[in-house]
Amino acid sequence: MQDILEKLEARRVQARAGGGERRVSAQHAKGKLTARERIELLLDQGSFEEFDMFVEHRCTDFGMEDQRLPGDGVVTGWGTVNGRVVYVFAKDFTVFGGSLSETHARKITKIQDMALQNRAPIVGLFDAGGARIQEGVNALGGYGEVFQRNVLASGVIPQISVIMGPCAGGDVYSPAMTDFIFMVRDTSYMFVTGPDVVKTVTNETVTAEELGGASVHTTKSSIADKGFDNDVEALLQMRRLIDFLPSSNTSPVPELPAFDSADRIDASLDTLIPTNPNQPYDMKELILKIADEGDFFEIQDQHARNIITGLARINGRTVGIVANQPMVLAGVLDSDAGRKGARFVRFCDCFNIPIVTLVDVPGFLPGTAQEYGGLIKHGAKLLFAYAEATVPKITVITRKAYGGAYVVMASKHLRGDVNYAWPTAEIAVMGSKGAAEILYRADLSDPQKIQARIKEYEAQFANPFVAAERGFLDEVIMPHGTRKRIARALNMLRNKELANPWKKHDNIPL
Repeated sequence: MQDILEKLEARRVQARAGGGERRVSAQHAKGKLTARERIELLLDQGSFEEFDMFVEHRCTDFGMEDQRLPGDGVVTGWGTVNGRVVYVFAKDFTVFGGSLSETHARKITKIQDMALQNRAPIVGLFDAGGARIQEGVNALGGYGEVFQRNVLASGVIPQISVIMGPCAGGDVYSPAMTDFIFMVRDTSYMFVTGPDVVKTVTNETVTAEELGGASVHTTKSSIADKGFDNDVEALLQMRRLIDFLPSSNTSPVPELPAFDSADRIDASLDTLIPTNPNQPYDMKELILKIADEGDFFEIQDQHARNIITGLARINGRTVGIVANQPMVLAGVLDSDAGRKGARFVRFCDCFNIPIVTLVDVPGFLPGTAQEYGGLIKHGAKLLFAYAEATVPKITVITRKAYGGAYVVMASKHLRGDVNYAWPTAEIAVMGSKGAAEILYRADLSDPQKIQARIKEYEAQFANPFVAAERGFLDEVIMPHGTRKRIARALNMLRNKELANPWKKHDNIPL
């Protein structure tokens, strides 16, 4: 018996060594942790249960029968994050460069199936060179199996991808179908075809970082939701994110002990809106002051910064925050903001996370670039997302809500449950100056007359009371009581039930 135990331990030691000391040292020299080191940081100490540690590939082509390492380039299993079950797979770059083989894929799909059956989040840590060329179509088939499970799990369990090294070719499509993608700056990159292929096909000379680094995907392409400085920061932030998320679409949102009073009043909010209507202010200040302990996990903070999306807690329970940002493009809605906002709203609706919308929007961004770029359809994405969402929806209009953008931003007309406005709110088709110049064209030659017309329009619409009189607002509230009113509304809506008409699935304007 002792001999058997010693053999077992020897095999475990070999499997845990990955590709060997030389390759592990090379991984560390690049500023990267190994697959198992990453899992240890992500999960609660001592909670990881590894599966399929001894699995090896079965390829015999191109001399592969002489190259076998236990684990086959991916570490899989489950553990806990602050006591909650999480499934995980981590590509091991020290073993065959983390490339995907048939058996490698089967290890991943086994974990995907378990996560779906047991209704728990799954986290994928990517650091790999794509498909294993020696296996040809077997590797490609493995990708297809993984992709199919990504789709089936979508909207059922949270799927999180963390890109911590190379992620190229077929490897990029699995993260692309998950709920969140995070990257590590300077050590990770994502692209379908690498710099060498790009050079051959298009004659462009580009580095891996310029083609698909974190700086590109967090700002330009919007592929990644956030970038982190190193592996450690990325993994610790994943623990923080998981704390905000329900385990599945049938689980309640997490409810943590709240050390911040739901009735807290913040007098500073009464002076947040500048006297000059054209002067910007930082909407994040309002978000941090209504969130429990100022804790806000922002999503896509470097892309489409004219709209803010992220997760917070109010009275201990997770909420999704969507807010216009007057500091960037005056908070206007454009194509990028439409896509970003719609994606986040739909995620919240999938997992029954209430949505709090903070509105200060002057309209949609005009111009040929936006119209040629499909602003109509991209703006409709956000409208569609809000209209189909059945979760509790609470809206607060702080200053401007003009034109179609007023309707889009979780208005009463899109089944907003509780719609508040500050006394500074203006709800109209457009700003007073533009409206007066259209309504009273005959007076444009007389500056005094047109100024009087502008003031007349302001008196009628530069306040929230016309909308309140129509029932489009539930209440005009004082800014300092915003957190209290939102907390009470969320509590009132805890047991909300609303169902859309049966359908196989909708056809959102993609």
